[in-house]
Amino acid sequence: MLEVRNLRKDYGPTPALAGISFTVDKGELFGLLGPNGAGKTTLMSIVAGLLDRTAGQIVLDGKEFHRRDRELRRLIGIVPQELAIYNELTARENLRFFGQLYSLAGAELETRVEAILMAVALADRADQRAGAFSGGMKRRLNLGASLVHAPKILLLDEPTTGVDPQSRNHIFEEVRRLNALGITIVYTSHYMEEVQALCPRVGIIDHGKLIACDAVRNLLAQLPSRLRLSARSLSEGARTRLRSLGDGRVTFPSAESIEIECGDVKRLLLQLVPILSEEQVEMTGLETEEPNLERVFLHLTGRGLRD
Repeated sequence: MLEVRNLRKDYGPTPALAGISFTVDKGELFGLLGPNGAGKTTLMSIVAGLLDRTAGQIVLDGKEFHRRDRELRRLIGIVPQELAIYNELTARENLRFFGQLYSLAGAELETRVEAILMAVALADRADQRAGAFSGGMKRRLNLGASLVHAPKILLLDEPTTGVDPQSRNHIFEEVRRLNALGITIVYTSHYMEEVQALCPRVGIIDHGKLIACDAVRNLLAQLPSRLRLSARSLSEGARTRLRSLGDGRVTFPSAESIEIECGDVKRLLLQLVPILSEEQVEMTGLETEEPNLERVFLHLTGRGLRD
């Protein structure tokens, strides 16, 4: 559905995008991650036709896309990071306005507006001004405005920023429903757990470059699991035997604690328990830590704060 080829965007001597390439298949739910200033919003703006590129190509539904191509732009729906609704208009009037921008009119427009109001759970507030809405309601209306013209690809740029848990959960459900209907979705977020829960495949951008792009399960496999134990009577003999376990480091942070990195926690536990029993070590605590997308992200981009 979307192919980005060596995309570049320069602002003076500094590239915001330094030659990014990736593809998104039809019907895919693709996640895009990156620190602040990495180039995510610039990329989404160019793909949406809101910003000119310096170099590179965008192919949309098999055709090369330029921002002045009105027919291809009709395939795109975008939910920008900043709210793009009119507070003076009601929810229904906002949706009508955005539908009219795409030449919808009459019964077709009204049918679409009613369907979207139901989908984003605003049917009972349809005739209230958006300015009186909570942050979560505005975010849901923002999503609805991107859907009224029935796009084939939906670009979601931080769609849950500042929303309450109930609205966030409703947006998740709507994203999954839309994807199940065949809409291709590109989803960016600072919330790693959101992307991990929603997106089977993820790209990570840093300093304007794509530094990783793979299935989430493959990205998680780059890092080991961790097993932490608290134990009494940890003899030197037990320490020696424990050092032979695991696929990676075995450390003893204190006299009564053990930390082991491994690829398979269950297999490690099957090896560990007999050793503790034979060495008469009393285990007083056990904690496991599986790899997650946040750990992978920090591993690839570093832990330093970004502006």
